[in-house]
Amino acid sequence: MIPVKVHKIAYYPANRSYTVILQEIVGRRILPVVVGAFEAQAIALSLEALKTPRPLTHDLIINIIRGFSSRLVSVSINKIKDGVFFSVLNLEGDLNGSLEIDSRPSDALAIALRLDVPIFVGKKVMEEASITENDLTINSVPAPSELENLETRLAQAVEQENYEIAAKIRDKIKGLNPVK
Repeated sequence: MIPVKVHKIAYYPANRSYTVILQEIVGRRILPVVVGAFEAQAIALSLEALKTPRPLTHDLIINIIRGFSSRLVSVSINKIKDGVFFSVLNLEGDLNGSLEIDSRPSDALAIALRLDVPIFVGKKVMEEASITENDLTINSVPAPSELENLETRLAQAVEQENYEIAAKIRDKIKGLNPVK
């Protein structure tokens, strides 16, 4: 298994999709994983360590894991089939020993980031689906600036009536651009 980190989340307006860019910790390969808008928001919240007043779905999963006296050891993206990634949550606990729980990569990443556990990609997955940074810059739409990302997330939070998150994002935008 190859250790990776979440390098960034990119939004591509041309096809209205979000991509989580996983980067090898030792090496130059990148694994782009397309995720939905809600999943991208959950991962972004984890990256920025923003706390919500009530537990969101990924927080609930963490509470359940802890409630069963278990801990998340790592997450692994271990398979790709027909362009779809598969992943597992690797758990250890007093009651159940070691467990692998099937998960969507987007959910696994959001949980891993919240708990600060290692993220791994299988060697075959990396060989089949990775690209280099040069491929990313040559073949893709340029990633939006941090301000554009925040403005997009602000609009989504307001649309979803998630006003607490919207207020935090608004404050971050004001910090980046005090003139507005």
